[in-house]
Amino acid sequence: MTIYPKLIMDALTTVRYPGNGKNLVEAEMVEDDLRIDGMSVSFSIIFPKNPDPFSKSVMKAAETAIKTFVSPEVEVTIKQKSLAPEQQKEEEPPVLPGVKHIIAVSSGKGGVGKSTVAVNLAIGLAKMGYRVGLLDTDIFGPSIPKMFQVEDARPYAVNVDGKDLIEPIEKYGVKLLSIGFFVDPEQATLWRGGMACNALKQLITEAQWGELDYFVLDTPPGTSDIHLSLIQLLQITGAVIVSTPQQVALADARKGINMYMNEKVNVPILGLVENMAWFTPAELPDNKYYIFGKEGCKQLAEELNVPLLAQIPLVQSICENADNGEPPVLRPASPEGIAFMSLAAKVVTRVDGLAVKG
Repeated sequence: MTIYPKLIMDALTTVRYPGNGKNLVEAEMVEDDLRIDGMSVSFSIIFPKNPDPFSKSVMKAAETAIKTFVSPEVEVTIKQKSLAPEQQKEEEPPVLPGVKHIIAVSSGKGGVGKSTVAVNLAIGLAKMGYRVGLLDTDIFGPSIPKMFQVEDARPYAVNVDGKDLIEPIEKYGVKLLSIGFFVDPEQATLWRGGMACNALKQLITEAQWGELDYFVLDTPPGTSDIHLSLIQLLQITGAVIVSTPQQVALADARKGINMYMNEKVNVPILGLVENMAWFTPAELPDNKYYIFGKEGCKQLAEELNVPLLAQIPLVQSICENADNGEPPVLRPASPEGIAFMSLAAKVVTRVDGLAVKG
């Protein structure tokens, strides 16, 4: 067997440094001193601290990865190095220290029901007993206040440790904030990108979110400055991509997936949601009419090797109840309610699976 550098580096991408959650290659922790001599391999791992609490476990994991993915016969020698004192950076505290998992709900284009999915996912998680927050990050087209029927709500400030913070509105067990609470709903929001990003940052960092198990982000459609700001500001656990089955929507969904999977972003895709998968008339509940095409999102999920988390039917009650502030997940016996609760359960399973892998 011939061992070459790419085999070794590919194996090391499976090893994560617990201090930042990145793999060794992505975190640039593998020193440029890789030597291969037959079945003997040697290299150095650069740790950000000296001493580093994770050094022994990471070095052992690196050796195991090479023996697993390259060959059990490889003799591995790993040296431990540390950054020079002037290169060592103090780890910045997380922006939301009380939040365990951050889920971005995204779509490549508008009109595919992304906000509907985000709202029902958040409520579904709350119904499962989790502490949940929901942030409407669509600065230019906020819809969360209407979907919760709290358009007239006005969040107020609370003083926490001498600092004034925005108190989120709470309904259906979900804490929620939206720029829609602070602007005239009859007027267009005419802001440049920088202003929108600053407003969004305020809703994240200057709000009293408290302890949350899940923080759901209803992101704007497409890819924009707002997405990049969220990725830079927050350690996003994973993304849920929403699309309809039609090819135009799927083409845009690919762009959203590619953004999160970009090596500089590296946000895991928790899975895809096929919304408006089929039409079911109220008077014919057992019938399915594939108006936008059949299983296009399912095929895309198989192609990209990511899970299909849910197929949500197109029924009139979803639109009506969303407009009335009564999301369908609140009716657990309905087909759409069952679909949304199943989605919430699958997201939890995926997140737990990522934690085990990490």
